[in-house]
Amino acid sequence: MELRVLRYFLTVARKGSITGAATELHLSQPALSKQLKDLEAEFGKPLLVREPRGVALTEGGMLLRRRAQEIVDLADKTEAELTADEESVEGDVHIGCGETQGMRFIARAAHEVRERYPHVRFHLFSGNSVEVAERLDKGLVDFGLFVGFSDTGRYSQLDLPRADALGLLVRCDHPLASRDFVGPADLANVPLLVSRQSLERDEFIGWLGHPMEELDIAGTYNLVFNASIMVREGCGCAVCLDGLVETSGESDVRFVPLAPKAESHLTVAWKKYPAFSKPAERFLDALRRTACRAEPV
Repeated sequence: MELRVLRYFLTVARKGSITGAATELHLSQPALSKQLKDLEAEFGKPLLVREPRGVALTEGGMLLRRRAQEIVDLADKTEAELTADEESVEGDVHIGCGETQGMRFIARAAHEVRERYPHVRFHLFSGNSVEVAERLDKGLVDFGLFVGFSDTGRYSQLDLPRADALGLLVRCDHPLASRDFVGPADLANVPLLVSRQSLERDEFIGWLGHPMEELDIAGTYNLVFNASIMVREGCGCAVCLDGLVETSGESDVRFVPLAPKAESHLTVAWKKYPAFSKPAERFLDALRRTACRAEPV
């Protein structure tokens, strides 16, 4: 299984066409088709279904696309780190991020690094804690910003001086919009949109005081932007962190905090004993300084 062939396969998967992929790759169509057939023979199963207007991925093909992208990304990251100029600080820092205003700590540290080393580039991956941890474990990101992080055994970590408050995002015409806070009893019979992470988050389950099954879960989400649209369209109220959706001025939604207060702490984590690149080292130094200054976020 060669990287070159995996790149060919990924191009075909993206284009949905062997002809289109061959043109982009500057290969003849027969040559590309042979490479794909050899790859299928290597795995002993079809990866593509040939259709009149192009190709579609089989179940095995969809799995290979996910894994091949991870392999190619890691290879590119490794090559960039190994070929970087040892005398200068330049290259890439990859960061996985949950949705939180704590991203301001990341941004401030990144800005500090860029001020001194303008050839350092930052690449952000946004996802929930499970997705970020998966990429961290695979070496696809150097750091992960976690909300409500509790796994202290596998990683080194830096706790940020901020906690995000949990609350309810509601339409301004919802009965709960006029409240200063909502309690567990207020959620009875209210259609709720909850992040998949909230279903397992100790802060929310502990605050609730009874099984999640007793709630009316109208839907789940992993990033809050689309959930806010569902709220605006009357599909329910979203359990989320404060500061992620604009609720000031003429906004048609409002954030109502939970009471008693429920908060999630923020942590930046990285693999123990990492082989950090110089840009990653400089970023971590800057992040520690930013956290120590504890400027308001």
